[in-house]
Amino acid sequence: MLHRERLSPWIIVRLLPNLQRIVVGRFRNWSDADGHLRILQQLIPGAKLIVVFDPGEMRNGTQGDMPSGTLRDMPSGTRKGRM
Repeated sequence: MLHRERLSPWIIVRLLPNLQRIVVGRFRNWSDADGHLRILQQLIPGAKLIVVFDPGEMRNGTQGDMPSGTLRDMPSGTRKGRM
């Protein structure tokens, strides 16, 4: 994970069919990500967008729960964000 990505752990993800996803943007804090999410939902009403925390690499050098820039496959009830 790049240093720049570690500085911006909050990501907006656009969910696509067939369990595909696109990282739309990275943000330093949740508030910025949530604000951008609201604007994107107004501009693209049919899009499924969520805010996710991407922990990146842990201190001991192992990868966190989610690979960098991706959304882990979880049941929809456990995801945080607006759809």
